[in-house]
Amino acid sequence: MMFAPGFFGLSLQQLRGLAKWTLVVVTMSAVVGTLCALFLWALDRATQARFDYPLLIYVMPIAGFVMVLAYQVFGRGSEGGNNLIVEQIHEPGGGVPLRMAPLILVSTVLTHLVGGSAGREGTAVQLGGSIASGFARLFRLDRNEIRILLMAGIAAGFGAVFGTPIAGAIFALEVLTIGRMQYEALLPCLMAAIGGDWACHAWGIEHTSYHIAFLAEAGPGFHLEALLLIKVVLAGVAFGLMARFFAEISHLVSSGFKAICPYAPMRPVIAGLILIGLVHALGTREYLGLGVWSPNPADATISGFFDAGRADDWSWLWKTVFTVITLSSGFKGGEVTPLFFIGAGLGHALAGVFGAPVDLFAALGFVAILAGATNTPLACMIMGIELFGATHAVYIAVACFIAYLCSGHSSIYLAQRVGVPKSAMGHAIPPEASLRHIHELNNQAMGDLIGRARLRRISLSSSLPPDEGHSMSRHTLTLNEMGMIRIYLRPREKAPGPRSRLFGTRPLYRELVIQAKEAGIMNAVAHHTHFGYSNGGTLQDEGVEIANPDLTMCVELIAPRAQLETFCRTHGKLLERKVIVYKHLEHWGVVDGDMIADEALAGGDAQAAK
Repeated sequence: MMFAPGFFGLSLQQLRGLAKWTLVVVTMSAVVGTLCALFLWALDRATQARFDYPLLIYVMPIAGFVMVLAYQVFGRGSEGGNNLIVEQIHEPGGGVPLRMAPLILVSTVLTHLVGGSAGREGTAVQLGGSIASGFARLFRLDRNEIRILLMAGIAAGFGAVFGTPIAGAIFALEVLTIGRMQYEALLPCLMAAIGGDWACHAWGIEHTSYHIAFLAEAGPGFHLEALLLIKVVLAGVAFGLMARFFAEISHLVSSGFKAICPYAPMRPVIAGLILIGLVHALGTREYLGLGVWSPNPADATISGFFDAGRADDWSWLWKTVFTVITLSSGFKGGEVTPLFFIGAGLGHALAGVFGAPVDLFAALGFVAILAGATNTPLACMIMGIELFGATHAVYIAVACFIAYLCSGHSSIYLAQRVGVPKSAMGHAIPPEASLRHIHELNNQAMGDLIGRARLRRISLSSSLPPDEGHSMSRHTLTLNEMGMIRIYLRPREKAPGPRSRLFGTRPLYRELVIQAKEAGIMNAVAHHTHFGYSNGGTLQDEGVEIANPDLTMCVELIAPRAQLETFCRTHGKLLERKVIVYKHLEHWGVVDGDMIADEALAGGDAQAAK
């Protein structure tokens, strides 16, 4: 008798939860789908305007400057883009700002208006995440519910902008963590993806359709050729390696822009001038914009790569160059549609090498390179089936899965985490590490390797016999007791003191380093952090274009312990209520043994003379 009330009570609770999620998700997805329809309509008009008015590409540097400056002035907290949404799903904190939606929509349309090589997925995902975050605040959802709704927002945006609702739902579940899916959001993501796609179609938006003629007349059933399957495997390897190259070169060029030009609004100005120069050098504009269609039949387009009569072997490489320069400099948009272009173009080229069906290999590259670049093989396989039909499902699955494995632990989304490493060699990866963290560890390891190689060369050089032109040198290590303190604070904190009319008060971290210099501290540096919290506060993330004034930073001082204690007592007013950590160190000094012997001998002679 106790079973029935408990059973019906549980069912009633589940029904209330389902009704709540249906209301929230369906409403949210309708808004996201409507915004995606507006975005796709505006994108089509901007592309048409660029073809009608070719001189618009010369406005590219100015448009890039205005775009990034607008993000600095109005986009506080919105610079993280897709990575911000992924991080908020992993660790809900400050939320996704609602202003992200209008900013990314307008800036992406502006990018395409002036000819930037970018895509649509980034805008759709950020529209979905921003609107979902707004609904979460409206309905006062808890942390776990916010995570689920943000995932549903990604599904709604992805499904609406590409017309692939099932792939959109799986993409939202799969993109967060490599090797693991978030099944608790399965039904909300499916509802959101269907609702977003439905709303987008309701506004009259249609998507490009693709057709594979190979085996089109074979009818339903299982069709598989062993030799063709081997060719598909080889092509999958190429797609995976290309996906890894695209992700790594994008991050490298982005770091290069930041190193060359610290002032963010000037980076797209430089990139715009480079792209205009490339257009004139190549004598074509076919690598600008989306690359989905062009009024010039001779231009390389995604649909054109499905044509077996077209001879085109290198368009995929040039599109990579244009896209990496565009997006790494600060222009807004996504990477997915350019990846469709790159994958279809590479598939077209490989089909000629392997003697394989051109349209089939263009379709395989279309989805497989995305599977490798985003680590979403299941979503991309389903996308291939939704776009091209189930006749070639086996080939599509093989290409996507092989590309996923061959792309390694790289991604266009550095906020992705590693749940299950792709190979046994991934045992050294920290549990739940983000790809950004792994990327930093790899860079550090490479730097250590180069440093060890240099030390080895120096060691070998110093150990050569005298007859090879090198003098023998005996080096000695001197060890001194040393200490280090780390002081944690926020970049916005100011040092107490008189204000300057022009510059105000000095930042506290600068004041601490200056005072350390005056106090004779051996080493003093200020470190900016990327992601974290202090004193139990909220999680903070580094801004892409400008520094986050609420993110914890660290001032590090190295000196003998007594000197550090004196410094802290002397500057107690500056350090009051700050987190200060002390660590014992050893200071190593490398000196020439012969020099020590000479100094000792000289000292002995002087003593004897006395």
